[in-house]
Amino acid sequence: MTSHVTIVVPTIGRPSLVDLLASLGRASGPPPDAILLVDDRRDRNQALPTGPLAPGLVDRVTTVPAGRARGPAAARNIGWRAATTPWVAFLDDDVVVGDDWLALLADDLRIGADVAGTQGRVVVPLPTQRAPTDWERNVAGLEQARWATADMAYRRAALVAVGGFDERFTRAYREDADLGLRITERGWRIVDGHRAVRHPVRPADPWISVRLQRGNADDPVLRARHGPDWRARAHTPRGRRRRHLIATTALVTTVVAAGTGRRRFAAAALALWTALTAAFTHERIAPGPRTVAEVVTMLATSVAIPPAATWHWLRGWVGVLARGANGHWTAAVLFDRDGTLVTDVAYNGDPEKVELRDGARDAVAMIREAGVPTAVVSNQSGIARGLLTPAQVAVVNARIEQLLGPLGPWVVCPHGPDDGCACRKPHPGLVREAARRLGVDVRQCVVIGDIGSDVAAAHAAGARAVLVPTAVTRDAEIADAPVVARDLRHAAELALGGWS
Repeated sequence: MTSHVTIVVPTIGRPSLVDLLASLGRASGPPPDAILLVDDRRDRNQALPTGPLAPGLVDRVTTVPAGRARGPAAARNIGWRAATTPWVAFLDDDVVVGDDWLALLADDLRIGADVAGTQGRVVVPLPTQRAPTDWERNVAGLEQARWATADMAYRRAALVAVGGFDERFTRAYREDADLGLRITERGWRIVDGHRAVRHPVRPADPWISVRLQRGNADDPVLRARHGPDWRARAHTPRGRRRRHLIATTALVTTVVAAGTGRRRFAAAALALWTALTAAFTHERIAPGPRTVAEVVTMLATSVAIPPAATWHWLRGWVGVLARGANGHWTAAVLFDRDGTLVTDVAYNGDPEKVELRDGARDAVAMIREAGVPTAVVSNQSGIARGLLTPAQVAVVNARIEQLLGPLGPWVVCPHGPDDGCACRKPHPGLVREAARRLGVDVRQCVVIGDIGSDVAAAHAAGARAVLVPTAVTRDAEIADAPVVARDLRHAAELALGGWS
């Protein structure tokens, strides 16, 4: 018996992977259907360090090359998309599971249909013979983190619906919060499980705390996407950013004022910077262990952290504003079906007649790699005319997903042109419903279609549209469309930010 779950482990080949796999081999409970190790190393000339596998895991562990080494979000997407089980459990490659972890995971997955994910508890062992260092306390913060993918299980259907992790988060920092917010915004719940993993503190160089400030660039993205209350909903503390901003401003003011001969102003700004930096340094040194090496590290990094944090935060806002200046932040891409993803066969109910349009695979793959969710919005008046059944439409849709992979929700209008419905394109109903099912703002959606009614439906709903003309697209429709793409790949590029 298995637990109908695939375990996905993105890895850069750390030696700790051996310990993780050994702990999974010791754990009691229903074994997973598969363990996918997504190899995110840049250099794969050597095999991953898996160590001797327990007999029960030998046939279940598979290595999947990531292909791009673009970070954990992209690696996790590759992993869950390769899975076929109803549940996908994510583990980091530097954790160790408890002896009853598999049994508790199976129990944690026996939850209601409104629950999309269950979070395991992360335990960070700290030294008992001395006070923890600043870096050890930093890692221990994982114990309070919400939706941390160090141990997180999601329904595969939920991942499909929202498009998985956003691969534009290339660091292991906010990609898990973004996914959790997108899932809960759609109405699902994420609950705490009973299982636990141990996350040892790995060694780090003295400047690790300064490099971690790069993560501040992700916060403006989350605010732009999820609103000013995203921290409260994601249970993410604000930290020291305001004080870092003030300290950095005081430092810049000191330099500018001194350079322009305003000595008193420079002295006042320097006094403020000194006071804030001293307070910050004391906060980090006071908890201990107060060794010479730790004190020297805290003195040096406490000077560097505020400007580094501020710089990356401002850099993040520049990126958000640049996208805004171009008019777009794409939350989802909605495809028309016939004539766009597949060749238009009138009233087709035969999956054998499905033929992908040129570039369909590339376009869908590009959007998936960007972490942007998709849906399909399709008029199927053949149902109203008695030429098709809903079951035949569903079979054709299933065939398209066999060829392209999961496309998110399928939103179909079964009405005829004279039925007076609000869903049939060019009316906005299909587009609005697709946005609702994806849990995104319809104004941040892009509809890709081949005729004028696709464009009109998008605009009526408040979304944007890209027209990809075919032989049946009328000249007037092309002339009226604000944005016209050369082909599907070009349309995907436009939808993801290459708008002109």
